[in-house]
Amino acid sequence: MSTAPDVVDGSQLPPLPLPEGVRSRHVPEVNGLSMHVLEAGFGGERPLILLLHGFPELAFSWRKVIVPLAAAGFHVVAPDQRGYGRTTGWDGAYDGDRASFRMINLVRDVLALVSALGYREVHAVVGHDFGSPVAAYCALIRPDVFRRVALMSAPFAGPPQRRASPAPDINEALGKLDPPRKHYQWYYSTREADANMREPPQGIHAFLRAYYHHKSADWRENRPYPLNAWTADELAKLPTYYIMEAGEGMAETVAAHMPSRAEIDACAWLTKDELATYAAEFARTGFQGGLQWYRCNLPGSLNQELDLFAGRTLDVPSLFVAGRSDWGVYQVPGTFERMQQSACTKMQGAHLIEGAGHWVQQERPRETLDLLLPFVGSGPR
Repeated sequence: MSTAPDVVDGSQLPPLPLPEGVRSRHVPEVNGLSMHVLEAGFGGERPLILLLHGFPELAFSWRKVIVPLAAAGFHVVAPDQRGYGRTTGWDGAYDGDRASFRMINLVRDVLALVSALGYREVHAVVGHDFGSPVAAYCALIRPDVFRRVALMSAPFAGPPQRRASPAPDINEALGKLDPPRKHYQWYYSTREADANMREPPQGIHAFLRAYYHHKSADWRENRPYPLNAWTADELAKLPTYYIMEAGEGMAETVAAHMPSRAEIDACAWLTKDELATYAAEFARTGFQGGLQWYRCNLPGSLNQELDLFAGRTLDVPSLFVAGRSDWGVYQVPGTFERMQQSACTKMQGAHLIEGAGHWVQQERPRETLDLLLPFVGSGPR
């Protein structure tokens, strides 16, 4: 049974292993949250850059890029978003306040954080994975506040179009394959998903090691390419972390791809100590907060209100960055192309970094910065 995470004051938790120049603090009264943030470049009048993480990640996921961005003259803030890490005030129960995790309220969280930090506009908002659509909707809904946007690993095709009838259920078609399959986002919506990942047979540390490895460039089978259509036969070409075996949970899915001891020892982008930080945080909070985002995103669910923005384009300067080995670029056929052709009217480049998978800013931070820094420019020194 999913339960709400313990509400723990940040002072009662061990300090995070942060780079020099990065501090950890809570910002109170952020749309009902006490939002935990990591920040660098604080003090003085500096333009604001916001870094929005995805799943299953944390503000800590930006540790390799936050200081160089601050060195370019910016106040850089990376929050633990609603449902994650050391941010408190959210409902972590499966049967709890799911509506608070819908996309519009996630945008409201970010806007409230901007105000609480004393800013009226954001020089750039950068989102990775599920943080990418949050960043995109921030800029689409309030372009007067969010002046440019960098999207990472998850392309943005624009708001959903209004439908006269519900879209066909892809899981029904996936279930008829031989062997039967299921979509990972449907699995993430189930009651058992949180416990399967929080208390997996292999332990949460080993689970996360396998999960992060499986979606990285270190797993040599990640050789993505565009799919032709949103059909079961085409989606079945995706790795099992996206299109799962029907009878397995995510813990069992990634266990089959646990890296060897030699591969773990050679993994410089995610050291044992860094992984231990993720494991400790998710062992404490569970995954249900992040999983609620996926539940809101199911067809016909709480994010249906986004069709209010049907036909709107993202009109501030935009950038897309992902790993060359990241299947996330192509998991929804046509999205990568629509982002560049119509959804983002001022796109300044769509870049795929060699040697990186899904965790691009962690796997290849220098190359990521080589793209982000020219895009954001420089602030006052």
